[in-house]
Amino acid sequence: MSVNLSKGQKVSLSKSDGGALSVVRMGLGWQAARRKGFLARLTAREIDLDASAVLFAGQQPVDVVFFNHLVSDDGSVRHTGDNLVGGAGQGGDDESILVDLARVPVHVDQIVFTVNSFTGQTFQEVENAFCRLLDETSGQELARYSLSGGGSHTAQIMAKVFRSGGGWEMAALGAPAHGRTFEDLMPTIAAHL
Repeated sequence: MSVNLSKGQKVSLSKSDGGALSVVRMGLGWQAARRKGFLARLTAREIDLDASAVLFAGQQPVDVVFFNHLVSDDGSVRHTGDNLVGGAGQGGDDESILVDLARVPVHVDQIVFTVNSFTGQTFQEVENAFCRLLDETSGQELARYSLSGGGSHTAQIMAKVFRSGGGWEMAALGAPAHGRTFEDLMPTIAAHL
């Protein structure tokens, strides 16, 4: 059973039987918003959103996984590849980042997931955008967060997974930001650590 998260909500990443999840997948899906009017077909634009995962030890970034660095240095986080156009309304994940929670180094206490428009379009030009967290072993969707609302921003700080007690939790952040790359988003990310 999936949990739909609203901005600011948290969910534990423990299995219903009390066990801990081992591998989770953060999926990102989107499509370009349909243009209206007579020339809509002639002016269709592709939207290149990019998912990134920034690994933190306390307040310090220690690694990042994105389209140009697909695997974390320790191998615990892996991006499945860059999608340059989105899903054209198919509803599946257009980009995914896999996190092997058991392999994440003990000093890493937070992993922040971001999405940015590499080509600079705003979220007013994107629709049906979402991020979701799945148990990679079973395929069960654990949480879904809709990146709704459009807006004049070019990025969102989507969510983070963080250590809590002996396990992990996920928090939906949904913070709008401006930037074409994860580097541009670091000041906004810092406010959510």
